[in-house]
Amino acid sequence: MRAYRTSRRQHRHVSRVSRTSIRYGVFMFGAGMVALFSMAFAWLAELALHWNAVATRATPWLSFVMLPFGLAALRWLTIRLAPQARGSGIPQVIAAVTLPPSGAAQTLLVSFRQSMWKVVLTTGALLAGASVGREGPSVQVGAAAMLAWGRWCHEKFRFRIGFHPNALIAAGAAGGLAAAFNTPLAGVVFAIEELGRGTAVRWDRLVLSGVLTAGFLSLAVLGNNPYFSVKASMLALHDAWGPVLLCAAVNGVMGGLFAKVLIIGVPGLTPGRWRGAVMRHPIRIAFGCGLVVALLGWATAGATFGTGYEQASGLINGEPHSTLWFGIAKLVATVVSYFAGIPGGIFTPALAIGAGIGQNVAHFASGLAEPRMLALVSMAAFLAAATQAPITASVIVMEMTRTQDLTLFLLAASLMASFLSRQFNPHPFYHHMSHVFRRETVALSQRKATT
Repeated sequence: MRAYRTSRRQHRHVSRVSRTSIRYGVFMFGAGMVALFSMAFAWLAELALHWNAVATRATPWLSFVMLPFGLAALRWLTIRLAPQARGSGIPQVIAAVTLPPSGAAQTLLVSFRQSMWKVVLTTGALLAGASVGREGPSVQVGAAAMLAWGRWCHEKFRFRIGFHPNALIAAGAAGGLAAAFNTPLAGVVFAIEELGRGTAVRWDRLVLSGVLTAGFLSLAVLGNNPYFSVKASMLALHDAWGPVLLCAAVNGVMGGLFAKVLIIGVPGLTPGRWRGAVMRHPIRIAFGCGLVVALLGWATAGATFGTGYEQASGLINGEPHSTLWFGIAKLVATVVSYFAGIPGGIFTPALAIGAGIGQNVAHFASGLAEPRMLALVSMAAFLAAATQAPITASVIVMEMTRTQDLTLFLLAASLMASFLSRQFNPHPFYHHMSHVFRRETVALSQRKATT
């Protein structure tokens, strides 16, 4: 009898181990698919940026056609086909993890169908020359792909695997970011700092394993190559603290104002008597935004078009931009592109803005510190100020440039910039916009339920 009971316990133990192994295997496979989605999206985005550069360099006036009509068309398509895909994508994911699991509202925010439209429309925005990034959209696409995979597994497999929707969303979102930047550690930090409102999401081993799987698969496919290649090492001298803190202060103020303007939007900047008319004509607003972005691109020889990756990479490698006010021009172009209401992130443009501001600080504080280091520190500081996520900003810039020697400078500048940003904009940009998407989606799902 005792032998029989022992055999039963061993059988249950083996069954439990097998079920756990299958659960992990299925989850890791989904994370791998997220990484592949992200890398495919990156390839499409790079292709669109290349075509835009070829077209606008050969025929500069073409941007005055591509941007106004392109942004107007993209706004029309967004309204008709994927209204929850506008903007970055990170606010939608943050809103989704705060909604009831498997509810209609959560499904709308991280819909796989809308995320596929987000890929197409963001690629179109980059092709037109809008100042947007692909990393924020990669977060929403990753969350949607992972959630769709988990639900498909629940329906098709004969045994219950037990994936919580919030765990799927968090792992897919952070995995998408990790694969987009080729930075596994930054993906984990992002999951903890930005998405981890509940302990279950923060410290779930399955979530963190999924994030690392996506990041490591990206490293395996693309190689251990940094997102930004720093060709020569930078000297981290103690007397650089003054210029570093100056960069933190300038970027903190600029990043706080940047986020505040994005939150206010076109209606908030429009006089009250015209506000109603503006809100009734979003396509015309997108057309006007395209004209402004085209004008800024023409004034900077095309530097403000696209993500700003090439310009930021040049600045941290000691290649100063010919236009001293590139950072300010890029900031305005990014704000105006966001006002158009099209899909597209602010992550990489924020890094380019920070690098441009670092160039300005180095110009006016000539000889006090290495310009390359100030551009790099400013990238982290501006991103931290814009998002109020200083740990994510410092870790992601450190990991994407492989500049571990500057970690202390990056962290100090990010913390200070984030603190100053809160004085201008008390609510973090992504979380404020997540409340907007949450209200819209809940109201929409309730209307659908009553009809």
